[in-house]
Amino acid sequence: MRKKGRVSMWQGKQVVILGFARQGMALAQYLVARGARVTISDAKPAEALAEECQALSELPLSYALGGHPPALLESCDMLCLSGGVPIDLPIVLEARRRGIPLSNDAQVFFEACPAPIVGITGSAGKTTTTTLVGEMLKAEGGRVWVGGNIGNPPIADVERMKPTDVVVMELSSFQLDLMTRSPRVACITNLTPNHLDRHGTMDAYIAAKRRILDFQTADDWQVLNADDPITTRMNTRANTAWFSLDVEPQGDGAWLDEYGDLRVRIAARGMDDRICHRRDLLLMGKHNIANVLAAGAASAIAGASVEAMRAVATTFAGVPHRLQLVHTAEGVRYYDDSIATAPERLMAALHCFDAPVILLCGGRDKHLPWDKAVDLMAGLCKHVVLFGEMAPMLAGEIERRKPAAGSAGLPFTVCDTLEAAVAAAKVVARAGDVVLLSPGGTSYDAFKDFAERGDRFAEWVRGMGGAPGQTGAADRPEERFAWQQ
Repeated sequence: MRKKGRVSMWQGKQVVILGFARQGMALAQYLVARGARVTISDAKPAEALAEECQALSELPLSYALGGHPPALLESCDMLCLSGGVPIDLPIVLEARRRGIPLSNDAQVFFEACPAPIVGITGSAGKTTTTTLVGEMLKAEGGRVWVGGNIGNPPIADVERMKPTDVVVMELSSFQLDLMTRSPRVACITNLTPNHLDRHGTMDAYIAAKRRILDFQTADDWQVLNADDPITTRMNTRANTAWFSLDVEPQGDGAWLDEYGDLRVRIAARGMDDRICHRRDLLLMGKHNIANVLAAGAASAIAGASVEAMRAVATTFAGVPHRLQLVHTAEGVRYYDDSIATAPERLMAALHCFDAPVILLCGGRDKHLPWDKAVDLMAGLCKHVVLFGEMAPMLAGEIERRKPAAGSAGLPFTVCDTLEAAVAAAKVVARAGDVVLLSPGGTSYDAFKDFAERGDRFAEWVRGMGGAPGQTGAADRPEERFAWQQ
C-alpha cells in the first residue's frame, strides 16, 4: 500500500503495457495501485488469455487483445514492453517517432527499489549464477529477494523491500535494451551469439547486454569474465572484479588455481580465501565452475562470507532444466538441458559427458552459426535426433559438414516433434548411453517456454518405466569428474 499523503508519480498517467505474461501482469498491478490508468495489449486473442484476464479481473484495466491498434498511443504517457515483445513492432516504432517514453517492469523496479541490486546477465549461465548468488547471500543471513528474468518479477514485491535487504536479479538483453539504470553490482557471465533473431546483429546484442554497466558510477562494481574476449573489453569506470578459469586476476576477483581450488579476493572486504576444490562441486562441467566463480565474486562484494559461499558451492545441485538427470531406464540415463537455446550452450553440455551421447537437438532457430556445434556433435555424439522447425536446416548442415568420401559421418534421425524424438532415441540407446535433450534452439515452435519443453521431455521418458532421476550431478562420480582428469 502506498503511504498516506504521498502523491504517486503515476497518478493519472496513461500507461499501455504490451504483452501479458508475468512481467506485464505484475507491472499492471503495481501501476494501478499507484493511480495509473493502464491498458494491456497482447497479440493473442481474448480466448487465449482468459486465465490471465481472470487473474486481474478485480483491477480497473482496459484491454486491447488480438493485436496492437495504433489508437492505443492516443493520450499515452508511457509504453511498457514485456520481455518477449520485439522493439521493432510498428506500434513501438510509432511511439518512438511520437516521442512517447518506452519502459519495462525492470526499469520501473530499479526506479522504485530501496535496496541495493545485484544484476546478472550473459548469454549462458545467468540463471545458475543468479540462483547461486541468492543462495550465498541467504546463507550469510539477512533478507534476500531473487527474481527478474529467472521467475518472479521483483516489481511485485517492491513495497515489502527495505534498504537493508539485497535484491538479486537476472536481466535479459530484451529488458536491458530499454533500461537507463544499472545495478550497484553488475555481472556479465559471458557473451556469445544469441537472440540474433531479435537483435539483428551481434553488435546490437552486445550493446544491449552492456547496458547493465553503462549507468554505473565509480562507487559501483562490475564482475566480468576474464576468459571472454568481448567482456574483457568492457571495463568501465566502476570497480572491477574479474573471474577466470585460466588466470589469476591482478586485483579483485575469483579464479581457479593450478591446484584445482576455487579462490576469491576482494581487497575492500579484506578477503583473499579459498572457497573449495573443484571436486567438491556437485555441478557438472567447466562452465559451472565459471558460474560458481562469478557468483563468489558478486556475492562477496554484496556481503557474503567465504563460509557462506562454501556452504552453497558444495551443496548446490543445479537449477531445473539445466543438465538435470530426470530418468534412468535399462542402463540409459536421460538428461534435461532444455535451457540450452543456443549452440554454445549445447556445446558446453556435450563436454560434460564421457559416455556415448544420443543428442536431441532442435526447436526454433535464432539465426545463429551452427558450424562449430555440428563439428563437435560429430566428435562426441553417438547419434543425433533432430526435431522441430529447424530440423531440416540442421540436417542440411550435418550433410554439408560430412567428412571426406568413405566416411559415414554423423548418424542422425529427423523427427517432426520432440515426443517422436524421444521414441527415436530409445530405439538407438543402449545400456551405458546418455540421452541428452540440449536443443540449441528455442521452444516456441511447439511449447510455451523451455520449462514446459523440459517438463514434457521428462514425462515422456518416465513413461518408459525405470527409475526417476535426481536433480544435478551425474550418478557416477567417475563420470562426473572425468573432464577434470
